Amino acid sequence: MKLPVTAYIGLGSNLESPEVQIVSALVELKAIPSSRCLIHSSLYASPPMGPQNQPDYINAVVAIETHLEPHSLLQELQMIERMHQRQRKQRWGPRTLDLDLLLYGALTQDEVSLKIPHPGIALRAFVINPLLEIAPNLELPGLGGVRQLAAALPAGERDACIKITSINV
Repeated sequence: MKLPVTAYIGLGSNLESPEVQIVSALVELKAIPSSRCLIHSSLYASPPMGPQNQPDYINAVVAIETHLEPHSLLQELQMIERMHQRQRKQRWGPRTLDLDLLLYGALTQDEVSLKIPHPGIALRAFVINPLLEIAPNLELPGLGGVRQLAAALPAGERDACIKITSINV
């Protein structure tokens, strides 16, 4: 059996009780085979990326330890999205649940079906702020440390993503 890898998953929702969607997804992430949740962030609220005529998002980040390969882990995440009736109609459009494989150990991968680190991760306060909470010393392959990335975010974007509540799951 291969050694476990620490992976980080971004969670987002802005439809159908977003906080409930995120908490439910955190519970479901604990059931992923050959994996275990290590820590998750608080919930954060942020304005939508892309079309502005949609509700604000609720976001979180979770660290898991997994024996699954990246594509197998991605399949598990997409299965959870489907359980939440995720529909892919519009890029950056509203959604019941979005699960992004942000990081998979120190792996860098650039395939059509899976890019690691997740594209744009270093520019998104709704990812960096929760990462800063749970893994302040984390180094993102090819991008730098979480603290440095947080400091480099434009103040308006960084401050628009606010911690709204801690959760116990």
